[in-house]
Amino acid sequence: MRSATAHTIYADDARFEVLSAGTDQSAKVVLSEDLLNWADAIVVMEKEHRNFIRKHYFHIYNNKKIVCLYIPDDFDYMQEELIFILKDKFEDVWQRGLL
Repeated sequence: MRSATAHTIYADDARFEVLSAGTDQSAKVVLSEDLLNWADAIVVMEKEHRNFIRKHYFHIYNNKKIVCLYIPDDFDYMQEELIFILKDKFEDVWQRGLL
């Protein structure tokens, strides 16, 4: 729900083109090499997601900006607290030029 919420929050933000995907096979959109190649930068919620990309897509891992927000999977879709955390962390990353 974290990535889906982030996608909804930033879908109409002129600064970005956003897509979201999950690493689990049950995700609505499963992470793929095509999606990773499409992205200029990749934002993950947990270090396990970054490690997944390193393990399964090493060539992409070494050539893309990947930023981890360190947001645990403790929230529902569009939960107010999650929205606040996502905006706070993502805007910090953006302002610091990490994307």
